[in-house]
Amino acid sequence: MKRAGCLALAALPFAVTAVAYLFAPGLPGGDGPARPSASAAAQARQEAKAEAERPEDDEAIAGLPAGLAAPAKKELAGRIVASAVHSTLDWRGTYGSIKDTGDGQGYTAGIVGFCTGTHDLLTLVERYTEARPGNGLARYLPALRAVDGTDSHEGLDPGFTAAWQAEAEVEAFREAQEAERDRVYFDPAVRLAKLDGLGTLGQFAYYDAMVFHGPDATANGFYEVRERAVAEADTPSEGGSETAYLDAFLDAHRKAIEAKRPGDTSRVDTVLRQFLAAGNLDLDTPLRWRVYGESYRL
Repeated sequence: MKRAGCLALAALPFAVTAVAYLFAPGLPGGDGPARPSASAAAQARQEAKAEAERPEDDEAIAGLPAGLAAPAKKELAGRIVASAVHSTLDWRGTYGSIKDTGDGQGYTAGIVGFCTGTHDLLTLVERYTEARPGNGLARYLPALRAVDGTDSHEGLDPGFTAAWQAEAEVEAFREAQEAERDRVYFDPAVRLAKLDGLGTLGQFAYYDAMVFHGPDATANGFYEVRERAVAEADTPSEGGSETAYLDAFLDAHRKAIEAKRPGDTSRVDTVLRQFLAAGNLDLDTPLRWRVYGESYRL
């Protein structure tokens, strides 16, 4: 989705402490610099991301409540995200959506807004082609690789948008989009939120931020957003207040949105923060929210 560039868990005290230290403004009486170098901070976030995916935590995750992964809640999450990405609650009607929004990420397409400029659309088509050679998008792979990381349409126009829409009528491609959404965005966000001790709303907040900022350890990527929050408040897994931590996370999410797309932070202000202010940590319906000028209700 939208992120800068192409594409430490609370349950892991050492990783959290190390990264939180890197983001601290400096230790009293310390001899070292007040802030780490950009490369050191990026390396720490990358290490935190790797720790977040440790298979040895699988058993702990399996023993936790389903939360956002419960079918009804996951459906709800899909509809709320679709309101922000596509201005609709019908996320299943967006498999064939494709347009250039002028945000510098090239074409934005599909159910979570895979982008030609941010590597995730390329990865989707590559994985789909491995499973289904000769599909209608395979011939565009050389062009997709060439424009990855840019906003260019070279080699894609004029036929790529029509090819995407046609392929979106194929059930296998719809399934591929859902699988990639889960692999890249939904599953990692929910997993990390659970290890941080967050309930359903917190899991959705992580998912929303993962979709918007990308699963990146770069500046303003999801993992930096989370580490800004960890530097301000303890996660529930560390004994902190869930509400206080989510408040800090939403502040960090909002600041990163402003850095990328100044002017509208409603997906935090009148969606996530509105749910938090209501104390709706389980993300229970009925829900009312407003995003990018449109009002919704479930």
